[in-house]
Amino acid sequence: MSLIPKKGTVYVVDDDEAVRDSLQWLLEGKDYRVKCFDSAESFLARFDPREVACLIADIRMDGMSGLELQDRLLERRSPLPIVFITGHGDVPMAVTTMKKGAMDFIEKPFKEEELVSLVERMLDQARQAFSQHQEQASRDALLARLTTRESQVLERIVAGRLNKQIADDLGISIKTVEAHRANIMEKLNANTVADLLKIALGAHGKA
Repeated sequence: MSLIPKKGTVYVVDDDEAVRDSLQWLLEGKDYRVKCFDSAESFLARFDPREVACLIADIRMDGMSGLELQDRLLERRSPLPIVFITGHGDVPMAVTTMKKGAMDFIEKPFKEEELVSLVERMLDQARQAFSQHQEQASRDALLARLTTRESQVLERIVAGRLNKQIADDLGISIKTVEAHRANIMEKLNANTVADLLKIALGAHGKA
């Protein structure tokens, strides 16, 4: 049985111990799992991208700043939702983080209700992103079962090509195309062409 609270994990990255302790006390009291780090470097070394979580980070820290931490996560294509803690005069910097995808920023001293509301919004987003990632991984695993020729046939099915056109494109017989189609349907667990399209288009992004 998992001991992780249902509400999810909140990472706190701040070089101020008092702020870390305050946030941990507040959020654990609301049934969140809280993991605190005193630097962006230590967080990056231990961050688990497979965890449904969100991040609260100070924008100004010794060593790597919150802005630099956000850039590192963007380089990793991490969907981790972020909210930044800012001091006076940091608002222009915080606006920059939002342009890069941060959900919001809160100014010190922050209101507890405002922070908890933001955390819940971030975790909702994290759950959606995690679910989408899992679905994508499942589709990728199915598509990886196809041979190169089957992938070529599937690509043309998705493009709306008929069996005869696919046969002409690939220099094979219609019967061979039909055999490939049957194999593709079986390997992808698809019962209809619509099922096939959902798997293929989902894996290549929506147009």
